[in-house]
Amino acid sequence: MTPILVDADAKATALDTPLSPGSGGDVENDTQPIPIQNDHDGDLVTATEDRDLHRGLAQRHLSMLGIAGAIGTGLFLGLGGAVQRGGPLGALLGYAVIGLIVCSVQFALGEVAALLPVTGSFVRHAEFLVDPALGFAIGWNLVYGNILSIPSEITAICVLFQFWWPDVNPTGFIIGFIVVTSGVGLSFVRVFGEVEFVFALLKIALVIFLILLGLIIDLGGIPGTERIGFKYWNDPGPFVEYIATGNWGKFLGFWAVMTGAVFSFAGVESLAMAAAETKNPRRAIPRACKRVFARIVIFYMLAVLIVGMLVASNDPRLDGSGSTVAQSPFVIAASTAGIPAIASVVNAVVITSAWSASNQSLLAGTRVLYGLALKGQAPKIFLRVTSWGTPYMCVLLFTVFMLLSFMSLSEGALTVFWWLVDLTAAGVLVSWSCILLNHMRLRRAMKKQKIEPSRLPWYNWWTAYTSPVALFMCIMILLTSGFSVFTTGNWNSATFVSSYLDIPIVLIAYLSYKFIKRTKVVSLADIPLSDAFEQADLFVDEPEDKEKGWIRTVSWIWD
Repeated sequence: MTPILVDADAKATALDTPLSPGSGGDVENDTQPIPIQNDHDGDLVTATEDRDLHRGLAQRHLSMLGIAGAIGTGLFLGLGGAVQRGGPLGALLGYAVIGLIVCSVQFALGEVAALLPVTGSFVRHAEFLVDPALGFAIGWNLVYGNILSIPSEITAICVLFQFWWPDVNPTGFIIGFIVVTSGVGLSFVRVFGEVEFVFALLKIALVIFLILLGLIIDLGGIPGTERIGFKYWNDPGPFVEYIATGNWGKFLGFWAVMTGAVFSFAGVESLAMAAAETKNPRRAIPRACKRVFARIVIFYMLAVLIVGMLVASNDPRLDGSGSTVAQSPFVIAASTAGIPAIASVVNAVVITSAWSASNQSLLAGTRVLYGLALKGQAPKIFLRVTSWGTPYMCVLLFTVFMLLSFMSLSEGALTVFWWLVDLTAAGVLVSWSCILLNHMRLRRAMKKQKIEPSRLPWYNWWTAYTSPVALFMCIMILLTSGFSVFTTGNWNSATFVSSYLDIPIVLIAYLSYKFIKRTKVVSLADIPLSDAFEQADLFVDEPEDKEKGWIRTVSWIWD
């Protein structure tokens, strides 16, 4: 059966045309369209996205999407490096600080996205609340980063498969994952939601299993092993001296952990990217933001604590980039306890994590690109959707770039590819900063226009104070993330590029668009908040479907 495709060019005049209550209609789109009177040039929910995109994501999908995005190789493979750089206590404190920043980011995102549930999330929020040039710069930075993230994840998957089959040519794996990833991207958005739901369950199950196993090993519960307890907190100690000596060296170790922990939490901000494809967005997005933060921080903090108890910070087996399962602290501890099979279990789940990350990059990148096209900042061809509401031209563009994963077959080409990927490695901090700035501008505009915070679909009194602090921390970490390259004898070109080159890329894009289009920072008094609140009130909360069967028994994870 040939899919029915919707050409947005033929319907461009519909951007400002009110929709009738009976328009649309689809098994995947079971919510009524809202009557769009004025979308302020695409800043609010447009008639186009409300008509063409289908609301197939429920709150459980959003919650699990955020969890699946944050729990990945950073937790399963990267925690050992954190303990090695900062020591068990330094790692714990580093992840705790980043956890508080993630809390601020998630709550800021939830408050703004509940009011403005648009495709592209904080990219379009920036255009509405700050400056169209900022939305353009952040949006294309995200498109570039996500478009290269997918082939990088496919390359990582090939490396992980070599753990079992070191001599097998990876071409078959590459083709297979390109086909499957593209297939998920072109299907109903609900299919994507269910795939990520299953992946998140697998990751959570493995995290809980590894935490319990680690606790059993630490307490000497495995026959033939002795109790470890907090032995490694005493020798070699709770902190590690990194680059320098004394307390300054210990602080640098803690700071190095913190800058690395940011990338472990990367992905939590993507849960609102498909806000226009979410059922009951005023309720679903805030609940997902709140619940995702709590679950992720608990899992990470427990995992860091257990890893710091299981493996000494000076264990030579932690040396390396953390890209193979052999360097996982959980695998090291299990192998020492005589359970070598854990390595294969961790490797299998890490492979699903890498594929999950590529799926999320596809969703986030294509929705940002679609949002840019709505604003006229990308070609209109990217507004074309299938009859079931998938922006297929966006997906096809990303599929073409997935072919870059074949560069992994050549050592020289692979080096060039990783340099391209590193260009936007700091993009997560740029995105978090944008989310926090959007929230601060919204609150200040509401105060300027004498609108009470209680009018927001979801708000918390303390976010007015946490967002500025978190923004300051994000900027500090962004500017110091590659501090090691400026110390004697530690220059590394790849580290410098991945830490800092994204900053001038975003600034150049911002200033260029600002100069060409003559945009200005939107005055707080001129932000049309009254229209935004009026449109938000049109989203009627619908009854929630009650979970049934086995899903109900694990619903505590997302609800």
